[in-house]
Order: sequence, then C-alpha cells, then structure tokens
Amino acid sequence: MTGKQTVPHKKRVAVLGSTGSVGRNTLDVMARHPDRFEVVALAAGSQVQALREQALRFRPRMVALANPEAARELAGLLKSDLPDTACLSADSAIEDIACNEQVDAVMAAIVGAAGLRSALAAARSGKQLLLANKESLVVGGALFMQAVRAGGGALLPIDSEHSAIFQSLPEDSATWEARVDKLILTASGGPFRTRDPATLRHVTPAEACAHPNWQMGRKISVDSATMMNKALEVIEARHLFSLPPQRLDVVLHPQSVIHSMVQYRDASIVAQLGTPDMRVPIAYGLSWPDRIESGAATLDFQQLAALTFEDIRRPDHLQRYPGLQLAWDALAAPEGTTAVLNAANEVAVEAFLQSRIRFDQIHALNAATLGAVLPRTPHTVDDLLAIDAEARRWATEQIGRL
Repeated sequence: MTGKQTVPHKKRVAVLGSTGSVGRNTLDVMARHPDRFEVVALAAGSQVQALREQALRFRPRMVALANPEAARELAGLLKSDLPDTACLSADSAIEDIACNEQVDAVMAAIVGAAGLRSALAAARSGKQLLLANKESLVVGGALFMQAVRAGGGALLPIDSEHSAIFQSLPEDSATWEARVDKLILTASGGPFRTRDPATLRHVTPAEACAHPNWQMGRKISVDSATMMNKALEVIEARHLFSLPPQRLDVVLHPQSVIHSMVQYRDASIVAQLGTPDMRVPIAYGLSWPDRIESGAATLDFQQLAALTFEDIRRPDHLQRYPGLQLAWDALAAPEGTTAVLNAANEVAVEAFLQSRIRFDQIHALNAATLGAVLPRTPHTVDDLLAIDAEARRWATEQIGRL
C-alpha cells in the first residue's frame, strides 16, 4: 500500500501458487481481461498435471515447481508443446520469478510459511504485490513491511477481509491513525457456529472442510472452523494498517456479505459488501486503483433474508473458538512469537487432516507451543525461518504425546 507504479498497458503478472484456490481464481479473472493482463509466470508446489494444463492455456514465459522431481517431469511434458517456456527447478526458482524484470505484479498465493521467501523477494524488488499469503505477514511482520517500504512497490491485500478494510479506508494512509477508531473483521463462524462445543472432539476432517459459504483449500477451511484464520488475520491487519491490537476487533457475521468494516472517530462505519467470491478482491487487487468485472455474481438485496451478527466473546463461542485470543496474546509477546503460532498451527492442522490428532487438540497444541518456544528477536528472514523450524520441531514432537 505504498507508492504507485507505471506499468505497460498490459500488466505482466506472475501467479505464485497458481494451482491453489486463489491461484485458479486469479487466472479466471485474468482470462476475462486478455487486453489488460499477461500471465508471464506460473509457479506451484508439486502438481505437475494441473500446472501443465494452466501452462498450455496461458502460455507463460516461465513456469516453476518447488519439488525438483516434479519440475523435471513438467519440463519433459512441456518441451514440445511450449519450447519457448522456461521450466525452472532450482531451489530459488520461485524467488527468481518473483523478482524477475519481466514481471510487473506478483500474486503471492503460496499457502503457509513456504510462501515467505518469494513474497519477500517481490516486495524487495518493488513489484506490485498482491498478497494472499497471510502467513508472510504473520511470520515476517515488521521485517516484511520494511521490505515493502524499501522496495517502493505497492502492497495490495487479497484476503477478502483485508481487501474490504483497504477499500473502506481513506486513500491517504497517513491519516488512518487520527481518523480511524477501530477495524472490525467479520467472521462467518465456519461449519460449527451452532454446534455443541462438547462434541467438537469428534469432528472429522471432512466435516471441518465443509465451509458453509466459501470454496477454499483444506488447510484454510480447517482454520476457518477453528477460527485460527481470524487470529492470523488480526495479526496481518496489525501490520498492514499500523493500528494497535486493541483497535482491532472481530464480529461473527454468518452470511459473509459484509466482508469487514472500518469504524471512524465520529462513530460512522464504512463497510464493503459483496457475494462470498474470492474473485472480487482478486479483481480489485489486479486492477487497483481501477475496478474491472470479476465474474462474481452481484449482491441481490431482494434475496437477502437478513444480515445478522453475534458477539464472538459469547460464552459458547469462547468454547468453540479458543484459538482466536491467541492473536492478541502473540502480538503482546516478543517479536517472533507470531511466527511460533503460525508454525504450530500449520503442524497441528496437517496432523488433524491426517487423523493423527483430534479437532479440539489443534488449539491445545498451538497454545502449548506458544508457551514452550521462546523466540529470539528476528533480524533476517533466516532468523524467522529458524524460529519457524524450532516451533515445528517442538509441535511435531508433541503430537505423539497428544
């Protein structure tokens, strides 16, 4: 959210995490505007066939897979069909794409801490950075924002909640502190908003991934069910908008129509509304400061039965979502603690999806890791990744005991 760039009429975009939900939606929006955007690079983890299909459709100049064996397989498949497309397989391949001079804008949609280095590379290079990887800010925090300022590019939030806040704030960021009372992030409550908290120990991965409003990947769907996604979003908002944690709030809004709100000093509230479709914030990020057609359905007020809200601090909700408070706890702790929380949660969610721990033990593992791993102040990305690795080791060791 700093600076503006002068780019060619057709914006050259690299999509990192192209085979995931956000990546696929990004390509859908770009395909609707071939006169405005060019897909110059695609990158993913290990999904060879999915990336091959995307490459054949969009004919990028570069493709990369984080898995070296998968990258070699992809190179063989594309050799005859796309001889001019470079297939990159080095350890730093995705980072190289993020700062490549042929790229104007980077969609950073690699899930988890794995996306930190490439997002930082884009920030340092002054790219227009469309940030869908919330973990970059949760793990990197001040270090990441420093890289954005040093690079001089534009940082545009893609999470629906942070995009909504960004759209509802004054254009001049220097006035936010004086004019804004608080930021209010909305949360759907996920699939268990009305479920008896005593039964959550019996939740299955399939149940946790069945979000009532959004189509998302498995990891973020589980985070929505535990409300850890909102805890991470609070931390992200703290760094994106430079407001203290006590001026960040969360309210349950089951319909997912109001995506977030800004409450001003005069008690007025500005909100962004729309259908629950990730193509809306993606289209805004791609076209900012303009607006383009996203492919999402428009909001039909005639069909809305009601917009309702619930207090997240209601006793039964506190039992359902104990992990939400960890956001404020981690922000009040030494720098680097948020990286510990993110690492523990990634380990816990993966263990739950593999049926190695119960649903209610996700929070237990996160809280225990926060109490056990005390980070040193990080000064570099290697420091952050060392904290991440230590927290992962400790959390992994505890899974057998749980």
